[in-house]
Amino acid sequence: MHFYLATSFIFPRSLRLRLFTLCFLATHLPLLGYIGWGLATARIALPEFLALTLATVVGTGLALIGIGALLNPIHALAETLDQREETGTGLPDVGDVIHTLYAGVHRAASATRAHLDDLHVAAHEDPLTGIGNRRGFHAQIDALPAELRRGTVALIDLDHFKQVNDQLGHDEGDRVLQAFAGRLAAQVRRADLVARWGGEEFVIFFQNVIEDEASWSLARIARQMRIDPIGHLDGRPISFSAGLSHWSDGQLEDALAAADGALYQAKEAGRDRVCRATLEAAVACS
Repeated sequence: MHFYLATSFIFPRSLRLRLFTLCFLATHLPLLGYIGWGLATARIALPEFLALTLATVVGTGLALIGIGALLNPIHALAETLDQREETGTGLPDVGDVIHTLYAGVHRAASATRAHLDDLHVAAHEDPLTGIGNRRGFHAQIDALPAELRRGTVALIDLDHFKQVNDQLGHDEGDRVLQAFAGRLAAQVRRADLVARWGGEEFVIFFQNVIEDEASWSLARIARQMRIDPIGHLDGRPISFSAGLSHWSDGQLEDALAAADGALYQAKEAGRDRVCRATLEAAVACS
């Protein structure tokens, strides 16, 4: 790379001519030596000088033809990659095939990285609400250091959501989901993880928080939804039910299963409430 940049002033628009120049100079070192010796000794012979010059020129030309043939695939690749768009490649704009190829590969690599980023977002983000999805939630949990993998897990379900879709339409249902996701994300701490678990169900991981504190946080959100509803169903503010479970080390799936059981009990108890799974495998609701 350093040699390429250092020689870029030689025919900057043509790599072939630059190679010819370098080959010509390299192959003419014997001739230059002969000229120097001849001038020093006054024994230079014109016929031998012309013959040697012609031979080196022909040899250089043949070498350049061979090099050009070897470069043809590179030219074809460069033309394929060259999109004629402005891009920062880190190379001076010398305009030869190497620059074109380098710029094309740089664009292709940038496009590939952007595509991979888009795929990562699509795989880990819920497209409707903009928060994480189930896979994204697990990925965020897995990325946490061991000392932060403890707290309270909450599974949350919008009450009577099927009736929202049936009575108010799916567009209104989508809006309610978006509004509820925004409400959850805005009302928890930055350290807490919020994701859409599926359908009208959401999950929150309250990091380093006991069940009581998580219950108070959800009660605050429920109270705000009564004061400032995200929607109404049969004249009443849309509410939610939630199940909580403590998680400390161990398998996250066990805590999620316990929270799901508590959520089921919250629905059975009349909805619009938060239930906690206890150590005795019982459920306490509030």
